[in-house]
Amino acid sequence: MELSEVKNLFEAVVDQIGKVVVGQMELVEGVVIALFAEGSVLIEGPPGLGKTLLVNVLSKTVTCQFRRVQFTPDLMPSDLTGHSIYDLKQQAFSFNQGPVFTNILLTDEINRSPPKTQSALLEVMQEAQVSVDGITHILKRPFLVIATQNPIEHEGTYPLPEAQVDRFMFKLLVDYPPPADEMEILGHYAAGRDPRRLSDFDLHPVMQSDDVLEIQQVVRQVIVEPKILKYIVDILDASRSWGSVTIGPSPRAGVNLLLAARTMAACRGRDFVTPDDIKELAPWVLRHRLRLRPEAELEGTTPDETIRAIMDSVEAPRS
Repeated sequence: MELSEVKNLFEAVVDQIGKVVVGQMELVEGVVIALFAEGSVLIEGPPGLGKTLLVNVLSKTVTCQFRRVQFTPDLMPSDLTGHSIYDLKQQAFSFNQGPVFTNILLTDEINRSPPKTQSALLEVMQEAQVSVDGITHILKRPFLVIATQNPIEHEGTYPLPEAQVDRFMFKLLVDYPPPADEMEILGHYAAGRDPRRLSDFDLHPVMQSDDVLEIQQVVRQVIVEPKILKYIVDILDASRSWGSVTIGPSPRAGVNLLLAARTMAACRGRDFVTPDDIKELAPWVLRHRLRLRPEAELEGTTPDETIRAIMDSVEAPRS
């Protein structure tokens, strides 16, 4: 596969998803870029906004296996990873694979389960493998974790552990659709097209899972100049010393920003990264990695406002 083909495939996937998912362009593009960049995505927003539908349509468009897990307070780690069962006929233990053995894993309302279960995803997300009873099981590729969570102020939720939050490449926010989009959603139902029945829509796969693996290799050809690397480092450095920030982004944030920018450039039809790529991706990569001081939160300051101020304070390299 040539680098020039990535843009056409990216647009084809986004177009297919757009037949069913109305609006939410940032969310759609972010999820596809994360798939191509071998990242994971945390989506935050109220229920009923099409997050599960998006992932289901993506799996049909890319012809990948898709599994969904509804997180609940009583969900156990083995319910995710799988467990060993003694086979009386074989007189030996056999491993029953859990739902993480798939290409696209949707963990719905991940903050409904306690930290012990949330942490079971740590090895899965970072290493793409599962260790059970001392045996390591390699997961399928490509592998993408998409986790959804309700806003933390909702009752019955548990904040994600810091170590797990840092393993998400992006945190994407989803909000209620504007009236025009909501009219289009109702129009689907009025015309007899139900998003719960994807056969009502003219969907067709535009790539196979092997094509995704090729894209993940091809995007490595995108050129990243030293001035772009310095720009990323300057942003991270400014974030860590910012007055309203108590915990800044880890080095993993810089790596994810670089990988995502490289992938975005390819999806835009370029073989080089620009400062605008970094500016566009910075909120996605940093918003879940910044911890604001309590006094800043009391004043109503949000991570996105802080990131905008940080970006304004850092001089972007000139072309």
